Amino acid sequence: MDMSFCCLDSLRWNPSQQEADGYMSAKNIRLFSYDELSSATKKFHASNRIGRGGFGTVYKGTLKNGTQVAVKSLSAESKQGIHEFLSEIDTITNVRHPNLVELIGCCVQGDNRALVYEYVENGSLDRALFGSRSKMIILDWGKRSNICMGTARGLAFLHEDLDPYIVHRDVKASNILLDKNLAPKIGDFGLAKLFPNNVTHLSTRIAGTLGYLAPEYAMRGHLTKKADIYSFGVLVLEIVSGRSSGKTFWSGLQKYLLEWAWQLYEEGRLLELVDPELQQYPEEEVLRYMKVALFCTQGLAQRRPSITQVVSMLSKNSHLNEKLLTPPGIIQDLVRIEKSSKNTSTSKSPPVPLSSDWNSTPIDSTATLSSGPASFSEMIPR
Repeated sequence: MDMSFCCLDSLRWNPSQQEADGYMSAKNIRLFSYDELSSATKKFHASNRIGRGGFGTVYKGTLKNGTQVAVKSLSAESKQGIHEFLSEIDTITNVRHPNLVELIGCCVQGDNRALVYEYVENGSLDRALFGSRSKMIILDWGKRSNICMGTARGLAFLHEDLDPYIVHRDVKASNILLDKNLAPKIGDFGLAKLFPNNVTHLSTRIAGTLGYLAPEYAMRGHLTKKADIYSFGVLVLEIVSGRSSGKTFWSGLQKYLLEWAWQLYEEGRLLELVDPELQQYPEEEVLRYMKVALFCTQGLAQRRPSITQVVSMLSKNSHLNEKLLTPPGIIQDLVRIEKSSKNTSTSKSPPVPLSSDWNSTPIDSTATLSSGPASFSEMIPR
């Protein structure tokens, strides 16, 4: 057996070995052989497939010591060599937080690239929210609010506690996994740099998923932490409503989730957005969560709160200052984004039209955010 790419349960790769062309890592990356992962997943059998995304297909596997893992076989062709690939893995190895999926190791054997994660028992949030009602995990309001808060705390760790910080780029329900206690764990963070810019979910220079993309990122490729904030806001609306952001519905009005949420807010009927499956819920708290989502999805990125402000706004002792809330940035025609992005050759491409709701109310482009959460919420004990 070629030990150059093999890592048994008791063996970890270290700089004294030569298997990765002398790559030096301070984070002790654990390397798995392709044969080891193939054996763990029964040759990547379809019966073990538990997910599929823009970066690859995920299989459930069992290591020789009995540990269950999730193996993401990377489907995109990376032009990176071993040194570059492991350098990027370095940025997410040993990034540990209760609300982040733990990366255990990787495979870099030949042309094979795979990532090995901890196995998260209850699968992805999108299945729990949008899957078959007969198979759904029952999500009462307590569980949903915990998922919102846990996801926010995980993003706060990526944005504020790491150096350099990580912008996820693709916060969405299918990238939120639920453990045995239904606590959320964010997956796929830090993966965007593993592939060329043209290998993404949209097959364009933009990495992300339609329905969650912030307008400034979708139209101009302008990526900041505020793009994650926008996606998180959309996710919160999905969690509260039990509806997918990428589909039109609402009594034949052909409105997307964010469009309809803003209309209901303006009409004072926001509680109509709540998932009818929720039989009992605290109205004041649910309203606050939806309003926080609207703060997160404002059209001007600078007006959106930071993730630490979001955590404060979701807390029970906060009262939102709605005078500062402005309309969301809503992409009217999602298909045109993909088409225009594919045809873009310069940064001077015309912007994708936004919905009339977004354009109807001008936003002061000179407005700035206060550095403290008080710019969005008034911390009033209840």
